[in-house]
Amino acid sequence: MKDRDKVIIGVKEDQPNLGYKDPTTGVYSGFDIEIANLIAAQLGFRADQIEYQAIQSANREQAIINGDIDYYVGTYSITDKRKEQIGFAGPYYIAGQDLLVTKDDTSITGPDALTGKKVCSVTGSTPIQRIKDDHPEAQVVEFEKYSQCVDALLNGQADAVTTDDAILKGYAAQQPDKLKVVGKPFSTEKYGVGVAKDDTAFRAKVNDIIEAAESGGQWQTIYDETLGKSGSTATAPPLERY
Repeated sequence: MKDRDKVIIGVKEDQPNLGYKDPTTGVYSGFDIEIANLIAAQLGFRADQIEYQAIQSANREQAIINGDIDYYVGTYSITDKRKEQIGFAGPYYIAGQDLLVTKDDTSITGPDALTGKKVCSVTGSTPIQRIKDDHPEAQVVEFEKYSQCVDALLNGQADAVTTDDAILKGYAAQQPDKLKVVGKPFSTEKYGVGVAKDDTAFRAKVNDIIEAAESGGQWQTIYDETLGKSGSTATAPPLERY
């Protein structure tokens, strides 16, 4: 990062209030973006020294392994399987898997009501694997982006979209007259900052930055100005250093 005089951060670009790229201005915004920016600032980089790379869920590990990005901040659930390939700092947020449905849908009340329903999520994500494993009675629809799933829901190609409630609340907040979140989370998703597996010094540094932001109030300010606008409340989770 110092040698090239800039930091390259992997992010999402289609998740309102989390990681979102404005199609008109090209400006990135959201909770994850602000956490990514906070880390960059504490590492000594100005805003004009930050480069974002939008990377889909299925490609995150490889991008980190290849060194295409310096770290990844984008609703990235910490799992033991992923730890075999990369490292995680955090968690900096805890979400829960839920379901997004159309406003007038009363048939889907939770994960146990998915028999015969078309459930959409992103290829390579934790949520879609959980549906396949725990709810084989559902019909899985896969896309590269959650925004494509939302489009499928709105045009009748899917009955529900599933991922973390934080993401779904962002979409529901965009179109409250058309969409709603069921409100029955059925998992615990700990969001971490993805880093190179063996770079323990960098991982420790990012943990220190997150911890300082949580204790100093910056974390809460970032949350209130981004995810908090979707109607959800949260407090900073304890770090799990390893």
